[in-house]
Amino acid sequence: MTRNRTAFFDVPADRLTERDARAELKELAELIAHHDRLYHEQDHPEISDAEYDALRQRNASIEKRFPLLVLPDSPSRKVGAAPVDGFKKVRHRVPMLSLENAFLREDIVDWLDGIRNYLLELRDPGVAIEVRCEPKIDGLSCALRYEGGNLVSAATRGNGEVGEDVTTNVMTIQNIPRKLRGSEWPGVIEVRGEVYMTDADFLALNAQQEAIGGKVFANPRNAAAGSPPEACASSIRP
Repeated sequence: MTRNRTAFFDVPADRLTERDARAELKELAELIAHHDRLYHEQDHPEISDAEYDALRQRNASIEKRFPLLVLPDSPSRKVGAAPVDGFKKVRHRVPMLSLENAFLREDIVDWLDGIRNYLLELRDPGVAIEVRCEPKIDGLSCALRYEGGNLVSAATRGNGEVGEDVTTNVMTIQNIPRKLRGSEWPGVIEVRGEVYMTDADFLALNAQQEAIGGKVFANPRNAAAGSPPEACASSIRP
């Protein structure tokens, strides 16, 4: 059963009392954790990405208003989801973080201001900042480790610190190179990106699943996380 939001969720954050803010942050933590489990562990989301993002944005706005009420298990302190049982666990040598959302023009302005503040410590702050935008692929985050130019392991993001070993699965994805071209690569290099499924392959997979009475997937991301590897592609950049 889908969990519904309580009434005070619609009260602007700056009008909440401390008591209501504490209660809502607790409920938001439980609600977001519930949807994280459905999305990451069961591949069966109950709400849309936009609805999920709204929950996290609401949590962030209340925490900004009441910083002393931030919970130890707050969604803002978590990245991704806990590693799934059944896979060997892999600890990332460098934390594997996620992107932050921007919903308003002010979010972009704040982000650019942060970059300018960083550049103040490095060089002339008057240097123009060139920004390149491209569509974000919503897939399954994956880290590929190459040693001597050869692919030796692959892991999901998991909770950002520990992920799942999916080396065997990734080795079957045709457009992920088993060996890097050329010889000018470092001895060890890690490439991070997204394993995803195109819309056409997603529709074809669901049609096949329906025909055999199998599981029908909610969206391409969840399908890519648990589908036959020959249907998957990748978007991998160093």
